[in-house]
Amino acid sequence: MSGALLSAALAVLLWPDRGAARRARLATVTGRAGERVRPGALPVAPAAGVVATAVGGSVSTPLVAALAGVVAFLAARAWVVGRRGGRTEDQLLALTEGLGALAADLRSGRSLEAATGTAVRACGDADCGRALARALRSPRSGPADPHDPALAEALGRISGAVLLSERTGCSLAAVAGAVEDDLRARRRHRLELRSAVAAPRASAMLLAGLPVLGLAMGSGLGADPWGVLTTGNGQVLLVGGVALELAGIAWSGRLVRRVVT
Repeated sequence: MSGALLSAALAVLLWPDRGAARRARLATVTGRAGERVRPGALPVAPAAGVVATAVGGSVSTPLVAALAGVVAFLAARAWVVGRRGGRTEDQLLALTEGLGALAADLRSGRSLEAATGTAVRACGDADCGRALARALRSPRSGPADPHDPALAEALGRISGAVLLSERTGCSLAAVAGAVEDDLRARRRHRLELRSAVAAPRASAMLLAGLPVLGLAMGSGLGADPWGVLTTGNGQVLLVGGVALELAGIAWSGRLVRRVVT
């Protein structure tokens, strides 16, 4: 039975995907909605769930295998989302540096085309540089990265400033400098909030790992907690414990996200 389930899961993961809509739905499920998903790329979260299910099925009961797969899927998905958030922070910082170079060049009297080239080089990030160049050279085409609200908002403001400068002749350097100052202020605010919630977040992760530590300590003292979990009552306790663990982690994560965002 476990072999059949594993084969079915692998078939779903490796099924050829030729539609952009299906890739978008898969990216939403796996926490990669803000990333470009390459055709044929193996999603991290489902792959982790399948591997954990296979390992759990080979060493324990099907219930343990299923729970291991669920936990691995959620952990991998959280990792992917965190990585995407870090990528967003890097792009916003690169955009801030590019806007600073753009404003400096415009104030020195250079043309918009020359200042755009300097800003793209100052970004240091290829994707961010292309998005900034598009916002400056083709402001009517809209944001280049609509999946990222923070980046799309900043690029939209730059595009609007370019259009306003073209129509009225107002200074684009002043608007670029204002957007740069706003991005720097928001970054400082986010860093302060993350520093404030670092201790509660670490405490929540420590408490989440205590049950596993307790099982390991029980085995070291000569008890048999793993054997108890294979009994009928142990299986009920295992399901309830994992459900409470996941609920606690989700609730603490929600509280932290409400503070940070």
